[in-house]
Amino acid sequence: MWKRTAPVAALGLLLLAGCSEVAEVSESVGGAADTASVCGQALGIVDLNPNVDPQQVQDEAADKAQRLRDLAGQAAEQDLKQNLTALADGYVELEQQRADRIGDFNQWLQQNLNKLDQLRKACT
Repeated sequence: MWKRTAPVAALGLLLLAGCSEVAEVSESVGGAADTASVCGQALGIVDLNPNVDPQQVQDEAADKAQRLRDLAGQAAEQDLKQNLTALADGYVELEQQRADRIGDFNQWLQQNLNKLDQLRKACT
């Protein structure tokens, strides 16, 4: 009887080991999907371009900062979290400035375009 159960037990252990590897791959793929989802949402929130209306961006700054912070809380990768938080901080900074200071806005825009570029790199 032991001669029959030993191969069955060995096969069972082999299958369990395979399940463990499948679970690890599944978790890895799930993490990648989460990163892709977070990146897609973040890039949809941050709609910066050189022709953007300063007043409109400032009016939406608080909402965008909060949404980016929420996404940072969902992100699994540290680099992605840091980039999302940096962009959120940029929106908070803009919210605290006066919109009529166009020179300040242009500087803010350039800084945040650089942060957006860093986010894109973290997302790839």
